[in-house]
Amino acid sequence: MTSTALMPFARLEPELIFDAIESTGLRCDGRLQVLNSFENRVYQVGLEEAPPLIAKFYRPGRWSDAEIVEEHAFVAELAEREIPVVAALSFARGSLLQHADFRFALFPRRGGRTPELDDPEVLKWLGRFLGRIHAVGALSPFALRPKLDVARFGDEPRDALMRSGFIPPELLETWRSVVDQALDGVRRCFDRAGDVASIRLHGDCHAGNLLWTDAGPHFVDFDDARTGPAIQDLWMLLSGDAPAMAGQLDHLIEGYEQFCDFDTRGLHLVEALRSLRLIHYAAWIARRWHDPAFPAAFSWFDTPRYWQDQILALREQVALMDESPLVRRF
Repeated sequence: MTSTALMPFARLEPELIFDAIESTGLRCDGRLQVLNSFENRVYQVGLEEAPPLIAKFYRPGRWSDAEIVEEHAFVAELAEREIPVVAALSFARGSLLQHADFRFALFPRRGGRTPELDDPEVLKWLGRFLGRIHAVGALSPFALRPKLDVARFGDEPRDALMRSGFIPPELLETWRSVVDQALDGVRRCFDRAGDVASIRLHGDCHAGNLLWTDAGPHFVDFDDARTGPAIQDLWMLLSGDAPAMAGQLDHLIEGYEQFCDFDTRGLHLVEALRSLRLIHYAAWIARRWHDPAFPAAFSWFDTPRYWQDQILALREQVALMDESPLVRRF
């Protein structure tokens, strides 16, 4: 493997970061704060006589330039409709910039706190927000961004993990058997759901990508934007047992349907999508293990206990996918 593949951000030192930003005509004041991100590298950068900006440096090789530009265009389309998202700033060279072989984008800084997802009014507000996003997402498809499907999020990650060497030999066949059962369950869920529409999505809609202010919520980081069923942007906001999730879902959809119709067939996919995320997440860590940030942050990944827990979690998912889907109370 090349040095860039092994340590993709090894050369991303403060001087290079400042040089990249100043190549746009902005002037940095020397302040630099590292923000939490594993897939890319993200910084808050101080500017002379201007508020700080957020700089995202993209992981080499993950997305093509055209795929990143398509994501930026989608977020800009949402922002033009006054939906509270954080769009990349555009310069003479566009929104996707390059310096010293690194691709990067600059964003206005938007603060906020984690939303209180046990508050019905907060859930309704988030539902309205997602309904507005999906109403725009349904207007036209992505041309280049991939689709969330069983092949990309299930079969390919399974095969990559089987080759990775991370699964302890004594657990390998058990893990493979359980994953195959889970993927069969996922396919049955998709069959039961039928022809659910695929639209442009945020794609990674969890509380960590959602910031709350007194003026309401805003989403950040559309880096995983892709085509998929609308429920993908709702299910990660649900937690607890089935009755608790059903109640939370009611509040989300009450707000959602003020702006966008909700297809209840998508409820068949909640546990299927959760299963795919478990498999895909493990493969993501395995594929990024050569990046020093990953062993430091996910030291438990390379242990038998992790894979034993994964087998148990997937067995639970196999059972859950054969149960009745969540049902709205009203």
